[in-house]
Amino acid sequence: MQRILPLLALLGAFIPAAAMAAFGFEDVAEKARDLASKPYQAPTPIPKFMQTMSYDDYQNIRFNPEKSLWRESGSRFQVMMVPPGLFYRHAVKLNVIDAEGSHGVPFRKTDFVFADSEVAKRVPANLGYAGFKLTYPLKGEKEQNQFMVFAGASYFRGVGRDNSFGISARGLAIDTGLSRGEEFPSFTEFWLERPSPDAQAMTFYGLLEGESVAGAYEFVVYPGKVTRLKVRSKLFPRQNIELLGVAPLTSMFYYGENTGRPRGEWRTQVHDSDGLQIQDGNSGEWLWRPLLNPRTLEMDYLMTENVRGFGLLQRDREFSDYQDLQARYELRPSSWVKTEGDWGPGQVVLVQLPTENETNDNIVAFWRPKDKVTAGQALEYAYEVQFGGAELGGNPMGRAVNSYVGDGSVIGGGSEKGAYRILVDFNGGVLDKQRPRAPVLSHVTATDGGEVLEHFVEYNEALKGWRLSVLARPAEKKPLSLRAYLSLGDETLTETWTYRLPANNDIRIPE
Repeated sequence: MQRILPLLALLGAFIPAAAMAAFGFEDVAEKARDLASKPYQAPTPIPKFMQTMSYDDYQNIRFNPEKSLWRESGSRFQVMMVPPGLFYRHAVKLNVIDAEGSHGVPFRKTDFVFADSEVAKRVPANLGYAGFKLTYPLKGEKEQNQFMVFAGASYFRGVGRDNSFGISARGLAIDTGLSRGEEFPSFTEFWLERPSPDAQAMTFYGLLEGESVAGAYEFVVYPGKVTRLKVRSKLFPRQNIELLGVAPLTSMFYYGENTGRPRGEWRTQVHDSDGLQIQDGNSGEWLWRPLLNPRTLEMDYLMTENVRGFGLLQRDREFSDYQDLQARYELRPSSWVKTEGDWGPGQVVLVQLPTENETNDNIVAFWRPKDKVTAGQALEYAYEVQFGGAELGGNPMGRAVNSYVGDGSVIGGGSEKGAYRILVDFNGGVLDKQRPRAPVLSHVTATDGGEVLEHFVEYNEALKGWRLSVLARPAEKKPLSLRAYLSLGDETLTETWTYRLPANNDIRIPE
């Protein structure tokens, strides 16, 4: 027996979660429910000098990959720790669930490499971790690739196999875009189930805490060409919430093909995402909204009866779209939220903030329920967050791949004072099955008092698709709001392209 017991102990570390000491989602939910019944207590902040350190000083604190959790067993999933500092102003508690039950992961200062000995001397031995990074052999069995990061408030980022990091997701958004200011709840504790060495999925849990709400989350992640994160949440509001944002996505749009180029910029476009895509369950409609960098805050509330999915996509996927060898925006991931169950009526909210550079995430998209969110109720949501290429969502319709906007009173645009010329290129999906001389029709409508002066569609040989041309004029001092799609007889061929150009913009030449 003495020779067998060590082997059993070793194997016990990899017993499937179902056979482990009982701890799971309902245990986290009970913790969240209990917290929601008590006054909120903010997490303990890290030392002041770490909150105010420079970006370079923070980057010079690096986790040693040789110290990754589960590296000793050769596990495909491994965990690297994120140090607090700069933007990460409080520690989170990390736990591991294995054959021995649930137990904390102690902070070890020696697991980090400090480029500055003075900083190393001042970092306390009980600092804690700001979050974690997950690694997996996405690009070859002999290397561990970072594919997901949980750090900072309720933020997390993911990539598919062929992506570089860009867009972020969050556990929850509260009052985003409202004048009184946004609330940022945080994940304060995580439990990581130890996977078997050859596992292809990993499960972990998170406890969310904020002034208005406490919540429990279950995450099951499947890394791959498209990385999928299945999410289950239970939310317990401790006070009424005016604007609850479920499954929020956060991205950056500085400028693109449908905006003016900032003076002095040589790059063609600069953005992590170029549009919002929505799939409504009841109507079956697919909608596309190109993003903007507005001069003032813009908030759009897009009605859904039973949303099946929404996402911020990066459809421009060629290097020539950006010409940036460092940022490589063509490799930034798209992200798609696939809902599970009936979420009922609500709105996909698009928040667009002005930004003067590419360092600020100025785009947020999330779903909000129609019904009011009140203290004491419990809310449950299940969905999947995907990170990958522009094909996420599985849209079978023709897609808007380019949107150009120009002055409608200049040569090449038109001769209508106060108007705009809009060009939209569609291809893909069922549209690609149409022959170049097919009698494809365009359908364009304006709202907010706008006027559609002309519209027509023609085959675009260069892109093997169809180009819609629109000349439209907004009402005086009003935004230009348009909807458009293509059809063949009674058959709809494309998604619905929607656009809202604020009255205060940089497109038209000053009179």
